[in-house]
Amino acid sequence: MRPEQWQHFKAAAKRLPGTPVPLALIVDSPWMPGHLGISHKDYYFNSDVWFDAHRRVIGEFPDVIFFPSWWAEIGMAAEPSTLGVRIRFWDHQTPGEEHTPFRLEDLDELAPPDPRKDGFCPLILHRYAAMKTRIFNAGFTMPVVAARGPLCTASFFRGVTQLMMDLIEQPEETLRLLDICTTLVIDWLKAQAEVIGGSVEGFLLLDDIVGFVGRDHYEEFAHPFLKRICDAFPPDWVKVYHNDASVAACLERLPDAGFDVLNWSHLTPMTEACARLAGRMTLMGNVPPLDVGVRGTPDEVAAATRSVLRDAGNHPLILSVGGGVSPGMPAANIRAMSRALEEFPRR
Repeated sequence: MRPEQWQHFKAAAKRLPGTPVPLALIVDSPWMPGHLGISHKDYYFNSDVWFDAHRRVIGEFPDVIFFPSWWAEIGMAAEPSTLGVRIRFWDHQTPGEEHTPFRLEDLDELAPPDPRKDGFCPLILHRYAAMKTRIFNAGFTMPVVAARGPLCTASFFRGVTQLMMDLIEQPEETLRLLDICTTLVIDWLKAQAEVIGGSVEGFLLLDDIVGFVGRDHYEEFAHPFLKRICDAFPPDWVKVYHNDASVAACLERLPDAGFDVLNWSHLTPMTEACARLAGRMTLMGNVPPLDVGVRGTPDEVAAATRSVLRDAGNHPLILSVGGGVSPGMPAANIRAMSRALEEFPRR
């Protein structure tokens, strides 16, 4: 991301009047290695390959804001690895996670995770420290740090099915686990910001597991922890929440948690999201990422893009797909989104 692109994204996120709609795509290891023809292991563990991958993608699509920009992730492995979750690697796919056999009654015996020392987090911090000067000298900026959310992290520790059972069968212990995960998330975001430095002005929080619960469970097991994360950072930071599972139970509550931007699934239509949020939050979406983004033709992508722009009307919008860029999305379809936005009458 170039500095002027960040200013454009930030203005849209903070809903400044007269801001043109930007095109921003969340890109990471599910898409980039396959698109560029490199192995996932090289992408994760070779800093030169990682740097070159980002520079190549930025050069290929100069009009697209790639978000969060220079993201040094290892699939979804960073946060759960600090809790002892086993991580498995392959050459041509993202890592797999195996949840830890653990009794919630024994949480007091679990050492508090430290993202500066535990799991893969220190390796990511080392990459940022080693590469940031090279990134800045090339004319780019690093404005956003990123983390998986508390429920997402807990689901890797417990397993998704077991975690859903925990909410019902062991609610007090589950709240304690979520408290541990929330502290980890805040510490992890702060550690990244400290290493990168003063260019950081926002964060991306990804937590699809929030979409697996109803409104009552959202209020008890999600909202307080999401708000605690948002409250831990300056109010002028850009706070982006990603959930491409479901936002049906929590949509109106997300601005109250403190988020500025929602990247969500196309399964909640743009018109419904706009009506329920009523301008209180910028929407980032929501061209269908698989059926259209990956499997559609450029003409179909352009038509879907125009539909999103029409349906959004005057609601604050950052054009994107309904989630991260999925593996296999072709370059022609990304360019089709960019052209359709450029040709659409500006609001």
